[in-house]
Amino acid sequence: MAASSISWNFDNSYVRLPAPFYHRHNPTTVRAPQLVVLNQGLAHQLGLDPQAVGGSQWAAFFCGNELPPGCDPIAQAYSGCQFGSFTTLGDGRAILLGEIVAPDGGRFDLQYKGSGRTVYSRGGDGRAALGPMLREYLISEAMHALGIPTTRSLAVVATGEAVYRDRPLPGAVLTRVAASHIRVGTFEHFAAKSDLENLRILVDYTIRRHYPDALEANNPCMRLLEAVLDRQAELVARWLGVGFVHGVMNTDNMAISGETIDYGPCAFLDSYDPHTVFSSIDHRGRYAFDNQPRIAQWNLARFAETLLPLIDPQPALALEMASAMIGSFQDQFQRRWLEELRAKLGLFNAEPEDAALAQELLDWMHRHSADYTNTWRRIADDPPRADDIAAREYAPWHQRWRERLGRQEISVPAAIERMHRRNPVIVPRNLHVEQALAAAEEGDLTFFENLIQVLADPYNERPGIEAYRQPFDAGGKCYRTFCGT
Repeated sequence: MAASSISWNFDNSYVRLPAPFYHRHNPTTVRAPQLVVLNQGLAHQLGLDPQAVGGSQWAAFFCGNELPPGCDPIAQAYSGCQFGSFTTLGDGRAILLGEIVAPDGGRFDLQYKGSGRTVYSRGGDGRAALGPMLREYLISEAMHALGIPTTRSLAVVATGEAVYRDRPLPGAVLTRVAASHIRVGTFEHFAAKSDLENLRILVDYTIRRHYPDALEANNPCMRLLEAVLDRQAELVARWLGVGFVHGVMNTDNMAISGETIDYGPCAFLDSYDPHTVFSSIDHRGRYAFDNQPRIAQWNLARFAETLLPLIDPQPALALEMASAMIGSFQDQFQRRWLEELRAKLGLFNAEPEDAALAQELLDWMHRHSADYTNTWRRIADDPPRADDIAAREYAPWHQRWRERLGRQEISVPAAIERMHRRNPVIVPRNLHVEQALAAAEEGDLTFFENLIQVLADPYNERPGIEAYRQPFDAGGKCYRTFCGT
């Protein structure tokens, strides 16, 4: 069947922006594309019928050998602060195909990742390896199942060509789906050039696409800043709730939509240590687990700086207004984080000591290197063992928690049900992710497919998942992740 049998409902608004926003560029064709995985549920959501064509046709579409009708491929321009230093960037190995309008009216970017060199490649090869692309597919879909705002993955296609990193690796192209790919770094790109005209166009476009209510505000720029700040506070609180470490929170990896974007050196905690760093290049812990709220605020401050000329014509007043908004982030985040902790503890109402109660549990986990996911899940299920030193420390806390539940009008079973909706049984364990990716690189997708299936239902206990709950034993070595470029 031909491509015309697929309903590609493209409406490409980003290419209607001025030329400095992007560079038109087609993906580089590949030698022997083979469909590795197609996200059928997401395809249906986008109005694409997975059965409309065969696997070879999908492979041709999702590697760039054949372009879907109606798309208008571009590489987007943006900049960003990488580990705190400003850099001019752009899509160096990505191509935005266009925007699909789904049957429910939602608008989503379709982007190739690993589709060849662009004008923004800065000497890179523009390619991606199969392992990192499957990692992004797996973890982004796990995040979606956990209920955390995220970009998603539609397909991975093996290219039949090698990419060269520390060794030759099988190449691949990922098709990513996002509300948009507008980043803090997109605003920095035009602010750094003092290009006020295009900055104004970007603000207007972003508001209309993501925050249309801000159009009615007295100061739309301030309302935009407030809305982005609110979404980022909620997002980071949800990250911490499941033990997620992004690993590379550069400003070009902070999406204005409030979605998690770019799954490079990311990972989930096994044993709880708030200072955990997974990224092999984060030598000073800038993006450590407990530093993520501070970095989110730092990134938002860079966003606010780009908006200053549009917030108010008086620089001093604009700075005062933006600084006050950025200064509110910590309180906003703490409110969101306490809401997250209350949900994880089964609390429906608020008491002054709730934060201290939760912190005592976290401190106990840290002292005893307790497994983060399993501890939260088992608070309601496992009675402490009196013969264990850690359990003897835990027992008084557990009693205080039980007493706290008793002071609610909600029943204990209802509280435990709430806990089970917020404390997952399953997260992508680092050991299992690595095993799945290593096998997939050798051509065996069995473990990857099984892991995807298990992660699709993270909150429900069921037979056959016990092995997926086991923490990673590094034998005293720290687990490390890499960006894949």
